[in-house]
Amino acid sequence: MRESGNIAFVMIIFAAGIFLVTVAAPGQLAPGVADLKEYRIERGISAEAKECIDCHTKVSSGLVADWAKSRHAHANITCIDCHGASAADVDVDADHQGYSTVKISPIVSPKDCSRCHPHEAAEYAKSKHANTLEIIWKIDPWLNHGLNSDIERATGCFHCHGTVVKVKDGKFDPQTWPNVGVGRLNPDGSRGSCSSCHTRHRFSLAEARKPEACGQCHLGPDHPQVEIYDESKHGAIYHAEGDEWNWDSAPGTWTPGVDYRTPTCSVCHMSGIKDVPTTHDVTERLAWETQAPLTVRPSEFKPWPAKTDAKAEREKMKKVCLACHSEDWTDGHFERLDGVVETYNDVYYKPMKKLRDELYAKGLLSKEKGLDEKLEIEMYELWHHEGRRARFGAAMMAPDYAWWHGFYELKKRWMTIQTEADELLESGKSARIFQIKGATGNTTKPAEVKK
Repeated sequence: MRESGNIAFVMIIFAAGIFLVTVAAPGQLAPGVADLKEYRIERGISAEAKECIDCHTKVSSGLVADWAKSRHAHANITCIDCHGASAADVDVDADHQGYSTVKISPIVSPKDCSRCHPHEAAEYAKSKHANTLEIIWKIDPWLNHGLNSDIERATGCFHCHGTVVKVKDGKFDPQTWPNVGVGRLNPDGSRGSCSSCHTRHRFSLAEARKPEACGQCHLGPDHPQVEIYDESKHGAIYHAEGDEWNWDSAPGTWTPGVDYRTPTCSVCHMSGIKDVPTTHDVTERLAWETQAPLTVRPSEFKPWPAKTDAKAEREKMKKVCLACHSEDWTDGHFERLDGVVETYNDVYYKPMKKLRDELYAKGLLSKEKGLDEKLEIEMYELWHHEGRRARFGAAMMAPDYAWWHGFYELKKRWMTIQTEADELLESGKSARIFQIKGATGNTTKPAEVKK
């Protein structure tokens, strides 16, 4: 807690089944006087659970304070309920056994969460989020043969997409842990991390409903969804009024026009609206796969084909919009988005891919590695950077991203690719192949992510 005059402090202890929170507020303590306010709440928890909380109150009090304010704590769900492990688990924390007889794992996986949240875990398991590590190995050439190194991938790509967590003799491999990537592969075989969005140890529903939760990963030159949202009319209203909204409404009851005035990321992609049910599968409600090099229907996206019908999912998303907008407005928006997809595909991506493939066929570009020649990088950024920004900007109503960061930059990239291709064709000389020390790419996809 912040200092102001005298020091404010919080102690959380367990004794004889009583949960005791002792609070001293700034300015309320005379020197040497324990003028304390006590709040006691009866708790029916086990001796082992008390041991965990009592110890961690001393060694990691912030963690316990977060938990104490959570819905889990109010429902008597304690550390051991989530972290408890059996002797057979490969991720049992060996160091912890020096302090307690209780076997625990630092990893709380979706499989663990599914004991209380089975429906949410099942939806999450089939989503792009949970399987994003598999997807990037298939779609992004940087992982396979890009000019990057192990440490660059670990601190960049895998921080959000997830690692294949490795454990040996009770010790976690520091190259794979810590990690809360949304597509993490856990030792128990489950995929993902619920705390990517519901951060531990408060696991706040309100936090996950706000765009900042998504903006941890969905930002930057290649997928700037949070910046796009901030620019949009939705984002402007959220930043102006969001601190007055009711973020703590129970799941399934969060209502537009009552609890909030304009949607956040979770409203459009996850929250229940009218007869559209809540979902933890963010692949739903999408009619286009706009992260792909060539825009396709989600069911046609080869790295992760969704078991959805684009027309049905478009109708779901329309119903979300219709909670606040007219039918004409909603239909007009999606007709415009479809036009953007067609323009990107036919005017920019397809012609440039045809030109690049011609250079491969003539031996002027090398196929050995996909990103060690300048024109290959230009082609990569055409779809991965400007192409995504144009499509995302149109989908989320951010004109600056649709045009200046999107189609305007696409035109410049188109000119650069065309100019470099002309020079190679005219000279007949192969493009220069670049090498960066230590940046060798990774030629073998981990066996754990293969299917």
